[in-house]
Order: sequence, then structure tokens, then C-alpha cells
Amino acid sequence: MDTFYLKIVGSRRIFFEGEVVQLVLPIADDGLYGFLAHHENTVAPIEYGEMKINTADGEEIYAFIGSGFIEYFDNSATVVCISCQRPEEIDRERAEEAKLRAEEMLRQEQSIFEYRQSQLDLARAIERLRVKNKHEV
Repeated sequence: MDTFYLKIVGSRRIFFEGEVVQLVLPIADDGLYGFLAHHENTVAPIEYGEMKINTADGEEIYAFIGSGFIEYFDNSATVVCISCQRPEEIDRERAEEAKLRAEEMLRQEQSIFEYRQSQLDLARAIERLRVKNKHEV
């Protein structure tokens, strides 16, 4: 099967680098979007959500990915994101605390900007927990 080169760079580390068969990730305003070998050249923003990688040697990797962007050019993709975590790396307690904090902030009187930020914080925490719960062993 045809493959393409993928490098995923998070703010703290290189999450993945190697040959893959498929990459599926959440593209802003489009939902889940899949990339295969010889995909058309693309630059697109990424929303937080679940990502799936099918490696050239048959491994399936699932992860939570924070916002960022993907550049696919000449059968090579680079993803730059704020955060990227496998389900086993997600701290459930910390994600639940973030969810509770965001819910509390939404109950407070806030500016429109602060309210929108609280909504995003809540959605991010819920998505982290969803990925963690879906792939927990």
C-alpha cells in the first residue's frame, strides 16, 4: 500500500515521525478529514479532537490533538499543534478538574471574550475525556 511521510510536532515534543498509510484528524469547519498517499497539496487549520494514524507497519495510533495546522505537500505532511497526547498520557483527574473549572466560569458573569474562552476550555476538556474513555483499556 502507498505511504507518505508524516511528522507531528507538538509544543513540547515531536509526537510522531515516520511513514504512514492514513491520517485522520479534525479540520476546522470540515469535521474529520482523511489523508492518504498522494493527497492534493493542502494547508488547513486543525481543531482539537481525536486523531488516528495508520502506520506503514500496520499499527493504529489514536490521540487527542490540540489546535494547530497541517501542511500536506509533495506526499509529505507536517502537523504543528499545541498539544498531542495518546489516551494513556491523558491525566483524567486533571481533565475533569479543567472541565469543572470551565463549567464554574460559565456560571460567572463574564465579558463576551471570557465567556467564549470558557466555552472553548469546557469543550477541550470534554474532548480529552472522551478520547481517554473511548480508548481506555
